[in-house]
Amino acid sequence: MKLYIKGGKVFLPDNKALYKTLVIEDQIICDLIPNSYKPGNNDKVVDATGKWVVPGFIDIHAHGALGKDTIDGTCDAIHTIGKFFAAHGVTSYLPTEWTSTPELMMKAIDNVANCPQPEDGARHLGVHVEGPYLSVKHRGAQLKDLIRKPDPIEYQKWLDTGVVKLITIAPENEGALEFIDLAVEQGVEFSIGHSGAGYEKVIEAADHGVKQATHLYNGMLGVHHRNPGTAGAILTDDRIFAQIIVDGVHVHPAMIKLAVRAKGVSRIILITDSIRGTGLPDGDYDYYGQKFTVTDGIARTPEGGLSGSTLMLDQALRNMIK
Repeated sequence: MKLYIKGGKVFLPDNKALYKTLVIEDQIICDLIPNSYKPGNNDKVVDATGKWVVPGFIDIHAHGALGKDTIDGTCDAIHTIGKFFAAHGVTSYLPTEWTSTPELMMKAIDNVANCPQPEDGARHLGVHVEGPYLSVKHRGAQLKDLIRKPDPIEYQKWLDTGVVKLITIAPENEGALEFIDLAVEQGVEFSIGHSGAGYEKVIEAADHGVKQATHLYNGMLGVHHRNPGTAGAILTDDRIFAQIIVDGVHVHPAMIKLAVRAKGVSRIILITDSIRGTGLPDGDYDYYGQKFTVTDGIARTPEGGLSGSTLMLDQALRNMIK
């Protein structure tokens, strides 16, 4: 059976847009044909008249939704999150683990490695480990007592699973560059985040193979005209792609424009940093000891700091277009 998506405005890789019918067979886009074509009786047709037809979104930084979190370490959590994401245009994502105990983090990583792909939700592409090798000062909402230096015994277990694809790290920490060297050789990507690294250290990290920055401006040493800081180095090094949360809260629109002008659109990665409160009413939530409150869709710790977001990528794209 083929799937025909008819009548929509189909956006193509060369930035062109055509009003045509998209044909999908065995989950693969196989043709783009005139809207006048009449599918067979056994084919499925989706009427996209008045809508955009775009590639499925990929969220490489997402923790949870609908009361579930990837750190829960259950297939139910992964599938619940994935199904919710699919309703917002996300077709695949990296389940992202927060800083936690070694046991909880390993359980969550193993869970993704062994959890089958859902039939009706976004597929998981591996694991993004955000922490625990971060800066205490720039930890954001992550629990201070669980932040630690890179531990070869711990991270070798992560690498042995083969499912860890991206790791957020503070490169200024002792042992961080050695970890980066080892894991990059195994195909793992690194992202600078929750870091107080100065300009030179960020450049050095990029020399070692770091290619991304986690939620640009948030959880890092900011820009000063005499000290470019972590953010300044990220903005000016073309080797580094910048994740950014475009929810109207985490980053001022002017700073988003600055990032786009400095990096170019092709080096900006929209993310959600979604938490377990995403898709639920305002209220109080708990992340294994870290409490936060969602008010008007904004998640904050008891101290008032931001704690992830309740954003979805379809809304992030709308915000970016504005």
